[in-house]
Amino acid sequence: MSTEALLAVGREALVLMVLASMPPVLAGLVVGVGMGLLQAVTQVQEPTLSVVPRLCAALFALAVAFPWIGGHLLRFTAALLQAVGSVR
Repeated sequence: MSTEALLAVGREALVLMVLASMPPVLAGLVVGVGMGLLQAVTQVQEPTLSVVPRLCAALFALAVAFPWIGGHLLRFTAALLQAVGSVR
């Protein structure tokens, strides 16, 4: 494989990593901001009230997005294995 091909594979892997991590991170961000606002309004400063809902939201988002993430990972892996097979 040429240097350009290796750089393209690396770039595609990084983009895939960002796309795969986006659903749980965004879900945790949205729930974290909501819980922060709720805690600010009610003046309840309990750390577990913020962590547990964020964790549940991230796990739920990961479960919902898993088929999409898995499909992208499978396509990338198949393309990568095909490219490795063409190396002399």
